[in-house]
Amino acid sequence: MKLNTYLKFDGDCKAAFEFYQKTLGGEIEAMVPFGETPAREHVSPLAYDRIMHAHLQIGDYALMGSDGTPEHPHEGVKGSYVTVQVDDPAEAERVFEALSEDGKVEMPIQETFWALRYGSTVDRFGVPWMVNCSRPA
Repeated sequence: MKLNTYLKFDGDCKAAFEFYQKTLGGEIEAMVPFGETPAREHVSPLAYDRIMHAHLQIGDYALMGSDGTPEHPHEGVKGSYVTVQVDDPAEAERVFEALSEDGKVEMPIQETFWALRYGSTVDRFGVPWMVNCSRPA
């Protein structure tokens, strides 16, 4: 069994996934607009350029997402975070700074009692993130 994160956006899914690929690495395996699928019959023409499905594969982990439509509007991400676990404190700081750019830092990245580095932020697309670099066992 694998658990994957699926995010919703308000028209900026493509930009978000291009940013996540640049920041986190991996390969974008899908970026499918509503207008290029049979779903176009079920959404407003205003949504044809919005993304019905995006898939970023990072190793064994998949980050997926789509845009809302007038029929199913985006309501924001609430009550959850996407967590990034890295092994190197410098890499944790790099990822955190990138995700925080033009976003809102909730807890600056720092050493904590459980981690060499930990921070939480909401990125420019409204997605909450936790970046963690655990202490060696």
